[in-house]
Amino acid sequence: MRNTTDSLSNRLMHEFDNMLKVLHHKTNRDQQIPGSEVTAPELNETQNSHTAGLMRINHTGEVCAQALYNGQAMMAKDEATRTHLLHAAEEEHAHLNWCQSRLDELGADVSKTNAFWYIQSFAVGSLAAFFGDKVSYGFVIETERQVESHLQDHINDIGTKDAKSLAILEQMQADEIRHGEDAKAAGGIELPEPVKWVMTGMSKIMKMVSYRI
Repeated sequence: MRNTTDSLSNRLMHEFDNMLKVLHHKTNRDQQIPGSEVTAPELNETQNSHTAGLMRINHTGEVCAQALYNGQAMMAKDEATRTHLLHAAEEEHAHLNWCQSRLDELGADVSKTNAFWYIQSFAVGSLAAFFGDKVSYGFVIETERQVESHLQDHINDIGTKDAKSLAILEQMQADEIRHGEDAKAAGGIELPEPVKWVMTGMSKIMKMVSYRI
């Protein structure tokens, strides 16, 4: 029993360190960022503020993705599942960097509510994994489906006004679609409709808050 407890304690300390790294992430300019070759558009104050709000939503979404995958990986019942989730988390970390980079260029801050969303998503991920890998992958499928949808809304909104942001969003969307397909291929199941409704509701609240704060 002691060894199990120590092991859990060590994992929780490791996850706390992961959370701090995500919440205090600084842009890595050495990493390839979509749209880096595109000249930054001249946006007026209103356009700049709106684009920053959209990118802040996406940045917070990537904070949530990091937390979800880390929570799922910590509680995963199979080592192959854990490895799969951690690999996906690495790719989501790249997305976090891309969004951070664009926010820096727009002169905007990340959401002040990110810590709350990280903790909430980590708890959801841990709970999902507790019910088994198929349910855990089911959360990945539904999460990526919803992210793909709101990214499409942002792509349509930005249109051709901001090719730099557009390049980031389009690559993120392609990656999210692939993550969802990989989760389905790994045995993920469709979640019950009430669970999907709750996830949609929380996503709407996150987007509303992150856009403004």
